[in-house]
Amino acid sequence: MRILIVTFFLSFVLCSSLYTKEYTNELINETSPYLQQHAHNPVQWHIWSAKTFEKAVREHKPIFLSIGYSTCHWCHVMEKESFSNKKIANLLNKYFISIKVDREELPQIDAYFQNIYYKRYNKRAGWPLNIFMTPQKKVFYMSGYIPSESFDNQIGFDKLIFQLQQLYNNKTALHKAIKKFDKKEKASVSSSESFSLQTLVNSLVESYNKEYKGFGFSREFPLAKKTALLFDVGYLTHNKKLQKAYFDILDAMAMRGLYDHGDGGFFRYTVDGAWEIPHFEKMLYNQAELSELYTRAYLLSSKKLYRDVVYETLTMVKRHFRTKEGLFYSASDAQSDGVEGKYYTFSQKEMESLFTNKQYDEIEDALLFGNFHNRFHIAFDTKKRPKHYKDFQKELQKIRCSRNYPFIDKKINTAWNAMMIKALFKASVLNKVYKKDAQNSLDSLLKHMYKDGELYHQTLLPYIPKQKGILEDYAFLIAALLAGYETDYDKQKLLFARYLTVKAKQLFYNKGVWYLSREQEVPAQSSDKYYTSPASQMIQNIIHIAALQNSLKDEKFAKKSLQSYMRELREKQSDAPALAEAFLMLQKGVVVLKSSTENLLKNKSKIAKISYPYLLTKEKNQSAYLACTLRVCFAKEEDFEDIKEKIEAYRDNF
Repeated sequence: MRILIVTFFLSFVLCSSLYTKEYTNELINETSPYLQQHAHNPVQWHIWSAKTFEKAVREHKPIFLSIGYSTCHWCHVMEKESFSNKKIANLLNKYFISIKVDREELPQIDAYFQNIYYKRYNKRAGWPLNIFMTPQKKVFYMSGYIPSESFDNQIGFDKLIFQLQQLYNNKTALHKAIKKFDKKEKASVSSSESFSLQTLVNSLVESYNKEYKGFGFSREFPLAKKTALLFDVGYLTHNKKLQKAYFDILDAMAMRGLYDHGDGGFFRYTVDGAWEIPHFEKMLYNQAELSELYTRAYLLSSKKLYRDVVYETLTMVKRHFRTKEGLFYSASDAQSDGVEGKYYTFSQKEMESLFTNKQYDEIEDALLFGNFHNRFHIAFDTKKRPKHYKDFQKELQKIRCSRNYPFIDKKINTAWNAMMIKALFKASVLNKVYKKDAQNSLDSLLKHMYKDGELYHQTLLPYIPKQKGILEDYAFLIAALLAGYETDYDKQKLLFARYLTVKAKQLFYNKGVWYLSREQEVPAQSSDKYYTSPASQMIQNIIHIAALQNSLKDEKFAKKSLQSYMRELREKQSDAPALAEAFLMLQKGVVVLKSSTENLLKNKSKIAKISYPYLLTKEKNQSAYLACTLRVCFAKEEDFEDIKEKIEAYRDNF
């Protein structure tokens, strides 16, 4: 019997080995988890490289480019339906050179084609993004999800491949198709369109969804920077309605379905406008930006809900995303066991069992009971947590203990790690343990991703990183270093931030334009749709460094950089919130509070509660408190409460 079992096991292994070797393409050599997911497709995938495009020219074939990422639900669907389909694969292999790109590995490539899609259709594409183009990168067809077979009015690969192959061989038709995608940028906005605090107020009011407390109507994304802008503009203009909207959005995101009431942390977005049913991915960058947002909200309001959200989110990140090296994985999938939301949702039987306990009556009354494929996703229709919420949360966790956690994308992304490190530094005002966690993670990030004076973009541990850093890596690492400096006043952090800023300018800045990568082919835009624009973050960094180092030269460069984006800012208004904040920093002035390290650390939580949004702190060997802008020191006091009062009054006096 034992011999039979061993024989069966060896046969199974050999068969599995043969199966995996039957279809192996060049993605097998890549470290990207997303590319690895397609390494055994029958489609002959290639990587984005000069060699691949040379092959297309040599074989007189057009390019099929598919862009996605490892935790993208519809990317999984296409991989299963189409890219594992031998018939479709054979057709793609026959008529096209197929390229697979991980948008998180090459965001500049994704941004380039997303921009083409937006100019052609006047809407955002999302992922997967599928592009058919010439070997010279001239696009003639673009689409999001493409089914394997045509149905209703949606064309599938079964017909599309033949149509596009014929189109490519018809020069007249091909030229017409290319022309539709070859749209130039719009002419400059007329001078009659302005940008100011008042236009920002108008833009925020116009885009705010009063009914559901957000900025979306069909889907809701957690727009951390735009939400922060609500409070800042409301504060600067004495607009109580905007400030209330800020807290209303925070309540909705924390209490409804965007938040994971079992484990903590935020999902990527909700598929409805009421924050009820999420797409169950969790992205590291969302946890970072929203943790920082809720940290500040707690300091402004002292609302316990916001502090609990920070603690629970950072605990979830530490449990599921943090590596033994102190770094952070990129994302977790929406699926477990091949079923979307399976880990996070609950059956009717499980919910009924919980509510036999009468202490949960208030919780049952507050629940929205969002229905997700005949299962229940937890969301509340209240602004605060009902009684016994923590006990209820523990019961949810017990139920989940026996389930398989969703796939985790384990690549280490420098930009996203830096965002989380910054969030930890910011959260250290709530709990000192986060300062230690942030410092350990910063040290580990520099150890693994900064080698021989070169910053790298991402890797899969324990592989040595090979892809050199891009603009977002520099922008967010500099921001993390500046946040770290304001936590412990280690001057080396400030000096290193300045050094990286100089290097970033050399690599990514040319004639008034910030570029996403050192090839300087794709300009960085100001959109903060998914996370902060690296260009906007870089401009903010320069403004902060100018203030902390009393550098008029840096301020001049920040103004020059901002000037290049004014057309975008006038067009987008509050839809470019991080860039708008940079504008307001320069217009209203960054205030630097200077005093001894002892004084600054002793009053850390009190400083963090000052409402003026553009406040930095700097160590100075003196016992008094000094409040300064770049050009003038407007207050000096021995008592902290007195200097706090002067800073709060700065809004109206300058």
